[in-house]
Amino acid sequence: MPDFEFAPTGAIFERREALLEEWTPDQLVGRDEELENYHAALQPVIENEPPSNIFLYGKSGVGKTAATKFLLDRLEQAAADVDGLDLNTVFINCDGLNSSYQTAVALVNELRPADNQISKTGYPQASVYQFLFDELESLGGTVLIVLDEVDHIQDDSILYKLSRARSNDDLATTRLGVIGISNDLDFRNQLSSKVRSSLCEKEVSFSAYDAGELRQVLEQRQAVAFQEGVLEDGVVPMCAAYGAKDSGDARQALDLLLESGDVAREQDNDIVTEAHVGDARERLQTDQVVEGIRNYSEHGQFVLWALMRLEEEGETPVPTRELYEPYNEVCREMGIEPVSDRAVREYLAELDTLGIIEASEINRGKGGGKFKEHQLNQSVQSVRNGLSEFVEP
Repeated sequence: MPDFEFAPTGAIFERREALLEEWTPDQLVGRDEELENYHAALQPVIENEPPSNIFLYGKSGVGKTAATKFLLDRLEQAAADVDGLDLNTVFINCDGLNSSYQTAVALVNELRPADNQISKTGYPQASVYQFLFDELESLGGTVLIVLDEVDHIQDDSILYKLSRARSNDDLATTRLGVIGISNDLDFRNQLSSKVRSSLCEKEVSFSAYDAGELRQVLEQRQAVAFQEGVLEDGVVPMCAAYGAKDSGDARQALDLLLESGDVAREQDNDIVTEAHVGDARERLQTDQVVEGIRNYSEHGQFVLWALMRLEEEGETPVPTRELYEPYNEVCREMGIEPVSDRAVREYLAELDTLGIIEASEINRGKGGGKFKEHQLNQSVQSVRNGLSEFVEP
């Protein structure tokens, strides 16, 4: 019988937390141009001038939030030595805050003590805004409000009120600056013109990391996270290459390096090798596939469900036209009206792009014509786990 006693091994890792998202390094590497532009946009604060509103955008995992925490930490330290400059920063993650009302309530409660919070419902929106501006006036000085993942807010009322607070006389003495951070590259264009012109006074675009930049990030973290000499020479370059190939996402590359170390420790190895990276990538890809399916649209999941059934029955690869009836059958079972055949084809194309299924074009000449055949590109178990809301995993 296996022994499941717990005891520290002291193997592989020195400070494993250095590979986690919440760990902030003393210096940011691989983002020199972005940091330079961001630093310039924040410069008015240290001059004790009215702050600019700043909008940051770029794909997830390219350093926007890390750069914000990094620079604001240094700005606060420098501000403490400037006579007459009273700086406060307020950081809110808007994930889960779908409306301006919810965001305003979150800001009020962030600014108030725990024994003086307001409820999430029950107030007119105008009253919540007044609570917010009263709290900001009480703070005084210069206040920077950071709205991370600001694209989750489905209306832009709060963005208008905050970015125009000075010009609309909602604040008499407090100098307010808003920093909006968005993973949605098109979010800026969806804003009304009056909000866009005020929120985006200064813009900083964060590009995806290339393999060289990711290697800098990983080398910086691995020097802290791992014990000396436990990484094979090819491990960091391999993780960086996969990260650049997958999307230029530093978080994914760090997750891969972390998982590689975990795999090595689980296998009681003293050295992390490229083989461990391969095993780790396979694990993470499975997790990403499951999460991607769970977040996919309902009818897209039904199309995938139909294809999974055919895969289990050994009837794949299957032509597009032969998927319509199995898909319709799934919809009937769920009591939902099916979408058009054209929409099914579009879902199949998206699933192929996501790497969840694989499509092959077949050309049988004048008599047979051209058509596509489809099959799963992931294991049935991974797909079943992703569809677990409808299907037993």
